Amino acid sequence: MSKTTLPEYIAVESALKTDGLAVMPAELHGLLTGMISGGLPLDNSWQPLLNDYTNEGMAWPRTAKQVATELYQATVDELNEGEFSLTLLLPTEEGNMEQLVDQAEALTQWVNHFMSGIGLSGLKLDSAPNEIKEIFADLQQIAQLGIDEESDLEEQANLLEQVIEHVRVCALTCHTEFGQKRSEQASE
Repeated sequence: MSKTTLPEYIAVESALKTDGLAVMPAELHGLLTGMISGGLPLDNSWQPLLNDYTNEGMAWPRTAKQVATELYQATVDELNEGEFSLTLLLPTEEGNMEQLVDQAEALTQWVNHFMSGIGLSGLKLDSAPNEIKEIFADLQQIAQLGIDEESDLEEQANLLEQVIEHVRVCALTCHTEFGQKRSEQASE
């Protein structure tokens, strides 16, 4: 099977801006990942939810819809390849404080929209296992994340990298617990 790769952050951002959508790439990816990890069927049921949540129920313009579809497919591929991998669509950090702050802000957007995607999938957290409830408590705290611009850049970059890894593991754990697998979809 040929693996679909995640589109570049800048390409997604450009398509969204060009089509006049007020959605950032990290928000879009977090939302899609949340819907997938929350157990939404692996079909086109994500598209009307995306339209409702981001564009007042209106269909997305063609270019942005294509990019969203590529992002969705790449995420499904990653989550189902069996290697416990997930790449978060965030801007790259180039070694200066401004870009590190941008990356931290994008991470909080990703996390907030991941939790929204879980909600859109119909998952009820009250009946979820305690481990999942703890994950959501962690994610709620991470959604408040900020970078201390007065601290050492390298230290802040290392801390952010650790938080990104924790978010990745939280999302993967949710997908393992609730997400649809391709084999389940094929047998239905």
